Amino acid sequence: MVTRTPMTILSHKNLQEELHQLKTYERPKAAKAIEVARAHGDLSENAEYDAAKEAQGMLEARIRDLESKLSTAQVVDIEKLSGDKVVFGATVELEDVDSGDERRVTIVGEDEANAERGLISFESPLARALIGKEVDDIAKVRLPNGFKEYEIRSVEFVPPE
Repeated sequence: MVTRTPMTILSHKNLQEELHQLKTYERPKAAKAIEVARAHGDLSENAEYDAAKEAQGMLEARIRDLESKLSTAQVVDIEKLSGDKVVFGATVELEDVDSGDERRVTIVGEDEANAERGLISFESPLARALIGKEVDDIAKVRLPNGFKEYEIRSVEFVPPE
């Protein structure tokens, strides 16, 4: 059974574009770099050749990674979601129970996560504590130094920009 990996439409599109770029432009450039380095002679002492082969290996690994992610993607159209429960794609307004500080987070796929922009991976401890909860529920998050509690103030579904 293949495990499906949720991601937003934007993330799916970005991964497809990166894969296209790597296969169409970067792969031929890597092959050309190897060809040029090979022309410099003895491969056993050719640092340029070794570097070009290593770069090609990393490029191919990234291509395989992207192909794998795209093949298991479960693309979620956030604009079609609704309801009061926190699920993948939800934007949640939280209040720290202890300090009263408020923050807004959107639950997204791992490739989209960006804490500075309030985008958290669905696999993060905070997201796992929030998923399934509703407005006014308390989410208890396990942290390395104990627990932190957040009250859910609102749940909405707006795609991240």
